[in-house]
Amino acid sequence: MRLLLDAMCGGVVSYLRMCGHDAAYALDRGVEADRDLLALARDEGRTLVTRDVRLADRADDAILLESRDVREQLAELLTAGVPLALDERPSVCGRCNGPLERVPEGAPTPEYAPDPDGEAVWRCRECGQCFWRGSHWDDVRATLEEL
Repeated sequence: MRLLLDAMCGGVVSYLRMCGHDAAYALDRGVEADRDLLALARDEGRTLVTRDVRLADRADDAILLESRDVREQLAELLTAGVPLALDERPSVCGRCNGPLERVPEGAPTPEYAPDPDGEAVWRCRECGQCFWRGSHWDDVRATLEEL
């Protein structure tokens, strides 16, 4: 899914990206004004995710969240028809929403990342951030399974 999350919904951005959704975050784009959010969602064919009732009413396609709690917001997204299952092969950068590519065995990785000879590692083509299925992955999986 192509989603645009407003400033009030930033807590779920990384979850959505880990599930393979193209999830743009308004504050990453420097967009806060309602008219700019609506234009961006329309121009990029995105479903707006917001907690603002009036903004949701003005959007062509919107998901209105009521809760402030991240787990409850995830449950609301699931109820709204947004699939929430981790991609076994990560495809979207949790930091910038860019595309990920697998780091080949023998290739260097930053000190914070594991050696790709022993564990699968993916790197963002846009920001260079590395990702792997470590403890954070397990924590997110557990959270999603509780929904």
